[in-house]
Amino acid sequence: MALEDNQSTDYYYEENEPNGTHDYSQYEIICIKEEVRKFAKIFLPVFLTIAFIVGLAGNSIVVAIYAYYKKLRTKTDVYILNLAVADLLLLFTLPFWAINAVHGWVLGKMMCKVTSALYTVNFVSGMQFLACISIDRYLAVSKAPSQAGVGKPCWIICVCVWMAAILLSIPQLVFYTVNDHARCIPIFPQHLGTSMKASIQMLEICIGFVVPFVIMGVSYFMTARALIKMPNIKILRPLKVLLTVVIVFIVTQLPYNIVKFCRAIDIIYSLITDCDMSKRMDVAIQVTESIALFHSCLNPVLYVFMGASFKHYIMKVAKKYGSWRRRRQNVEEIPFDSEGPTEPTSTFSI
Repeated sequence: MALEDNQSTDYYYEENEPNGTHDYSQYEIICIKEEVRKFAKIFLPVFLTIAFIVGLAGNSIVVAIYAYYKKLRTKTDVYILNLAVADLLLLFTLPFWAINAVHGWVLGKMMCKVTSALYTVNFVSGMQFLACISIDRYLAVSKAPSQAGVGKPCWIICVCVWMAAILLSIPQLVFYTVNDHARCIPIFPQHLGTSMKASIQMLEICIGFVVPFVIMGVSYFMTARALIKMPNIKILRPLKVLLTVVIVFIVTQLPYNIVKFCRAIDIIYSLITDCDMSKRMDVAIQVTESIALFHSCLNPVLYVFMGASFKHYIMKVAKKYGSWRRRRQNVEEIPFDSEGPTEPTSTFSI
């Protein structure tokens, strides 16, 4: 999985074919996709720059607060910190894809492989950590005994998530390379091209969307049902938070995975034979994948800044920054209570 950069045709072959040539006469039509590349040169740099700046700001605040102010008191804290790290590493790959869309890949084959793999690792792990957070929220509401504190099983789960994402990135390390047009793309052996590419995309859809979506849906449904049954508790705000989290996940991730599924089916059965339809599919992939990436920018808002604990820490940082500014201006510093309010049991308040 990496931001698609579509070439003049839909056919990819090994670079080391005899004499570097291939008999294209077996195909009736070669689809020229210059319009797709022109669209990508404008759309991708603008969108990815916005996502990079917004996501970098939000996720950096999360990591900084955990590093300097807040202790990892709950499993949700651990998952949110890992989610923020995954989002940051994913965002750091975006400038490379923006440059690739405009000028082509200029960093060599090895960086092409590493950047593509890093993109996949953090995109997939981010989705999995969202699922972990949803399970932990249900356990918190149901007051399950396993919810107390951060234990070894929590860190084992995090390691397993990262390892699964790394394993899924192996095809990027193996097959991504820089072609003759200076584009970082996957090039599969001719005898494996169709089945391999379709299988990889189906696996990414399952692990990166279907599994997290099912886990989140079931967990948050059970959480909402548990909240409704609780006496003497205001459930409107928690239910709004749960509904917002699910809706944002569906809106950002579902369109991309539908288009990706259609492309995987087309790879297997060659359903798209019209050049214009192929171009529209390429543009749809670029747009929906960019929207899916924007979820990395929304995660700090959905999973952190809604919580009372993080609001306190953000205010604390803001006041300290304000005090530093006043000291530089030789203005009397306003005292700040360093202890602050008692920290709630979870960062993500529901």
